[in-house]
Amino acid sequence: MIDEDGYFGERVAARYDESSREMADPAVVQPAVDTLVELADGGPALELGIGTGRIALPLSARGVPVHGIDMSRAMVARLREKPGGDAIGVTIGDFATTRVDQSFAVAYLVFNTIMNLTTQAAQVACFRNVAAHLQPGGRFAVEVMMPDLRRLPPGQDVVPFLVSETRWAYDLYDVATQSMSSNYVEISGGRGGFRSIPFRYVWPAELDLMAQIAGLRPLARWANWQQEPFTSESVAHVSVWEKPVLPD
Repeated sequence: MIDEDGYFGERVAARYDESSREMADPAVVQPAVDTLVELADGGPALELGIGTGRIALPLSARGVPVHGIDMSRAMVARLREKPGGDAIGVTIGDFATTRVDQSFAVAYLVFNTIMNLTTQAAQVACFRNVAAHLQPGGRFAVEVMMPDLRRLPPGQDVVPFLVSETRWAYDLYDVATQSMSSNYVEISGGRGGFRSIPFRYVWPAELDLMAQIAGLRPLARWANWQQEPFTSESVAHVSVWEKPVLPD
């Protein structure tokens, strides 16, 4: 169900942290924070889709000033309830176009959030928006999955990723449009529930072109936040682009 908070309204926000506990594990969070501290190099950071603060809070605790943009008031309310949450500024709005009256040393999108923008035009607009916010020499980091199309035999468009006695989840792909959705079925108290969230998957080379359009140049691409090499077998990547410093 969509409301003013988009697909991450109160129903999702109330259970978000519990349902994503694996992503909040320090073994997952710490490498991302370490890399972002390195990329920020003492400057402020902008998180697009800040949510409940999984990355922003520990990054702020490391001394990096963090500002966030997020459409979901319900998710941001959870951030505010946490220790240190009141110290992080948040602007409510669509992170593809919403502007903040500040410049940043690093901007970042984690955990496939770039795919919440469901059109190529919106993803390009996001890169342009980030470029407008970055200081010269500032960096833009994106963590995103590789499209799982190698698991699709001819004629199939569904990839299941969760099967249990009471919960099922699957991704539905449309390779003609690069659109996909993550779909969740849950049985609770003898009643069934269904939730679907749309995405647009994107290829590394396509992201590089979006960065070029926005005036950013490639800096690094790793398989993960541990900065391991990206290869043809990588299931995800962390890509970083840089805003050039103009000559005097």
